Amino acid sequence: MQPLESRLPTRRGLLFGAAAVSAGAVLAGCTSNESDDEPAANDQPAADDKPGKQVTIGFAGPQADHGWLNAINDNAKNRAKKYSDVTLEITEGSNDTAAQIGQIETLINKKVDVLVILPADGKALTQVGLKAMRAGIPVVNLDRIFNSPQAYRCWIGGDNYGMGLNAGHYIGEKLKGKSDARVIELAGLDNLELTQQRTKGFDDALKNYPNVKKVARQAAEFTVESGQAKMAQLLQAQSKFDALWNHDDDQGVGALRAIEQAGRDDFLMVGGAGALSAFQAIKKDDGVLKATVLYPPTMAASAIDLARALGQGKGIGGLAEFEIPASLTLYSAVVDKTNVDQYMSTGFK
Repeated sequence: MQPLESRLPTRRGLLFGAAAVSAGAVLAGCTSNESDDEPAANDQPAADDKPGKQVTIGFAGPQADHGWLNAINDNAKNRAKKYSDVTLEITEGSNDTAAQIGQIETLINKKVDVLVILPADGKALTQVGLKAMRAGIPVVNLDRIFNSPQAYRCWIGGDNYGMGLNAGHYIGEKLKGKSDARVIELAGLDNLELTQQRTKGFDDALKNYPNVKKVARQAAEFTVESGQAKMAQLLQAQSKFDALWNHDDDQGVGALRAIEQAGRDDFLMVGGAGALSAFQAIKKDDGVLKATVLYPPTMAASAIDLARALGQGKGIGGLAEFEIPASLTLYSAVVDKTNVDQYMSTGFK
């Protein structure tokens, strides 16, 4: 789940296809004065709810061994069901690189119209992405990016740096009036670039708050068990702190267990990703968890929208361009008690 910082002009997410597009007002062909000779915005049809050309979409993702990955599969399936003109060919999913390559090659041989691929390992699966593109099958690369832009027609994914940035700003604002505020961080797997990006964003945000200092960081493994064990270590080492940022709501379940067992309630906690359990705790508002920063699995539903638009040769409503963009980075919104009801339906289990 790595960001595409160097290629993307914005971190704002776009919803497309049948969804509303949050692109603002798009002006096309404007000149300094009014004239009948001004070029008009294109009349390329945009994807919408109305049935169009039949499209077969092949979907290949990793094994759903994590709440977020399971939500990715559910979002893709449920979105495809919305369209009478879409047939979804979905693979079983595997974390074994060779197995996932084999599954994608089967979809290529079936001659699906478009492929949506969330690779278990973007680097390792780049060649099969290239193979699909060379076979004339456009690829929507979901989240974990291939090594070559030639391996996909469009990339859509989350913003790991933005997650850290927004978590840091939220905590910084909450602690703004407190002198010598102390913050700790429960990260994910440290060998993953996404974890490093989340930490970098968090650290960059905290630079805006000279009264706030990060005093400890511990890496966990995106699991409930590791979250509990590593949080227990942090609590033992840090007798006093004001805020905790936890990178992942799944491991946050374990972290909250450790916090409860230690009888601690003297700090605020911010989570990451957008699990239903986190939303429910935020809404209840009787514990340390006050907010979570989204890494929305709804990106899989949006990937289906993109694939359908590609298969039908359509653009995106609200944009003047004939073609869908080459890349889209979703925005990492902060969800707290002020807006949790809006996001509750998107929470994953």
